[in-house]
Amino acid sequence: MKLRQVLLIYNLLLPLALLLGLPGYLIKAIRRGGARDNFSQRFGRYDQSMLARWQQEPDDGQRVWIHAVSVGEVLVGLKVIQALLEESPDQSIVLSTTTPTGYRLAKVECPSLVCVIYNPVDLPWVVRGALRRIQPGHLILVEAEVWPNLVYQARQRGVSVSLVNARLSERSERRFRKFGALTGPLFAMLDHVCVQFERDVKRWQGLGVDLQRIEKVGSIKYDEAEQQAPTAQISELQTVLQNWGVGASQPVLLAGSTHAGEEALIGGIYLELKKEIPDLVYIVVPRHVERSAAVVNDLEAIGLRADLRSGINQTEGGQEDGDGQVSCLLVDTTGELRAWYYLASLVVVGKSFLGKGGQNPVEPIMAGKPVVVGPHMKNFTAVMEQLLQQKGLRQVAEEDDLSAVISALLEDRSEADLMVERARLALGQHRGAARRTVKVICG
Repeated sequence: MKLRQVLLIYNLLLPLALLLGLPGYLIKAIRRGGARDNFSQRFGRYDQSMLARWQQEPDDGQRVWIHAVSVGEVLVGLKVIQALLEESPDQSIVLSTTTPTGYRLAKVECPSLVCVIYNPVDLPWVVRGALRRIQPGHLILVEAEVWPNLVYQARQRGVSVSLVNARLSERSERRFRKFGALTGPLFAMLDHVCVQFERDVKRWQGLGVDLQRIEKVGSIKYDEAEQQAPTAQISELQTVLQNWGVGASQPVLLAGSTHAGEEALIGGIYLELKKEIPDLVYIVVPRHVERSAAVVNDLEAIGLRADLRSGINQTEGGQEDGDGQVSCLLVDTTGELRAWYYLASLVVVGKSFLGKGGQNPVEPIMAGKPVVVGPHMKNFTAVMEQLLQQKGLRQVAEEDDLSAVISALLEDRSEADLMVERARLALGQHRGAARRTVKVICG
């Protein structure tokens, strides 16, 4: 099928999809906050100060527009930005993001010369106007953000389009192959596809990308050399723990990016472990903060009182109330997970037990922590193979195994530290991925 036919079908279906998805988007945006912030930017409209800023910057056709979605993609984008600025300190950069949480993170973490905006909705006249105002020379899409109109309109203007840290799950690959007549012409528009693993080269080639445009550079997300610990945020959270009554030497079991039911599953194990390790602390960071009320109920059902992180700054909490009820800390705030990893003794990664596909196991490893995951890690197959081969983390099949593994790693700190070192050795091939990516794109 020809590209224009694909775009015609897409543009006929997109307005209907946007209309049907609008109620869900509004509900989610209201829950997470920031729904109305800079709303006009989603239609390619920018205030005069922003337009004046772009006009004052050098008009050499080399402005870089990086598009990410939410927090995970923004973190990848930040590493690309750092590598770009190392090559050219005066580089003009625009970073766009889709979600309010991603936007807030970008505003906090981006260097001052980077302009942060919301991504325009992928309607032809909207992205055409955004491109005319931003005037990029390079468009960099992070992981999976191949928006048809944005890519097509960029190519029409002579803008180089690259997909970096390209992510392709087995499920996505099957879906793209099934609809190859529609997706093939879209992927063929990409000038560069920077993939994370050798196995990804043929997979992207099979989706319609010319082999000469595919480069294996490693994973930017796992580029350990580029990650800086969020020291200010870590210090703030240390104060939160002190106010909650946790001593600096107490061991901390952290469940990160958990999905429905996993908080109580790990919480039950925690209650058993606390009989052996009385000063053990349990911290829960759900993947979706809007689930906090449901998580509180789930934890109370097994005998755990959940103290909300948002209230700890105002009141000094404790780990037991007057009735002797054991408590845990429920993080009901966003953008803090990476900093919490640095304060953990051991991390259990969510969506790998009762959820499907798993969450990123590498971020806690990069924070220097031993990691335990469940059986469902299909979203991270390639990096899991590397880590398991080097014995850089522990994967368990069921709840009983999880209890034994957590207990053993908390008791044997030397083995836990060795596991972290083995994990970092396995991830060594990704070191420098951001710099390699920039060299491919900007050559």
